[in-house]
Amino acid sequence: MIELFKLFRNKRMFMLMFGFILFIVVIGFSLSDRKELSMPEKFIGDSVGFVQQWFYVPAASIAGFFEDIGKLRTIYEENEYLRLTAAAYARDKIGYNFLQEENERLQKELNFTEQQKKINKYNYRIAHVIAIDNNPYSKTLEINLGSLNGIKQDMAVTTIDGIIGIVSQVRPNTATVMPITELDDKSPTSNAIAATILGKSDSFGMVTSYDDETERLIMTRIGENDKMIVDDLVVTSGSDSVYPRGLVIGTVETKEVGNFGLTYTASIKMAANLNQLKEVFVVEVSASEDAGK
Repeated sequence: MIELFKLFRNKRMFMLMFGFILFIVVIGFSLSDRKELSMPEKFIGDSVGFVQQWFYVPAASIAGFFEDIGKLRTIYEENEYLRLTAAAYARDKIGYNFLQEENERLQKELNFTEQQKKINKYNYRIAHVIAIDNNPYSKTLEINLGSLNGIKQDMAVTTIDGIIGIVSQVRPNTATVMPITELDDKSPTSNAIAATILGKSDSFGMVTSYDDETERLIMTRIGENDKMIVDDLVVTSGSDSVYPRGLVIGTVETKEVGNFGLTYTASIKMAANLNQLKEVFVVEVSASEDAGK
């Protein structure tokens, strides 16, 4: 009885499979021969398509979501690389501009020293400004050269633009420079600068003080027949005991009759800018030049 039941059950399974295969074959032949589908075929096709969309659309959305995440990651990495590249470019450009500026400035200073050596046979010692004291009663600046470098008191200090002062104190490794803006004709220790006009050897005057209000040097003792005019270039004459000749002081801005009417007074616009000092030159005069004064 049990064996008969098993045989019957297997036959039922066999018949079901045979019928399903026959059904597929019939559908295949019917689709190949007919252009129009029957109602059952249309129903089955629509049903299958309806069920497929419930699986396909979410699956496609999920796949697109993970694909977008991958793209966002790639975009982020590209942006990060571009940001780092831009930062590196900006840093390198600043460094390049700085080096270029330093090179141009040092080249100008080198040309200046070579030209001055040919003119006056002075030795120019390049010094770095290491400190500036803006004390309103005594403005000074410190340089990184001292007595061990041959620096002595009363040596003139200049830039490529013009004279800025004189060495007032010397230590083994550093020195103090008193700027010419501290000139004071009322002070017994102030060193007035004997000056002349470049190209006019018969012109003469003394730069004796500095006007804080106008920010101009004051040149006095100018003869009434002196041919000095506005915009003339004022240089040291070398006739005093401190400043060697030929150092640029500035340009004549005004000229007027002095207090007593016998001499003229001129205001001089300084050639050097004391607010932007990095390197300066200490002027070392040779023994023969000193003897010739």
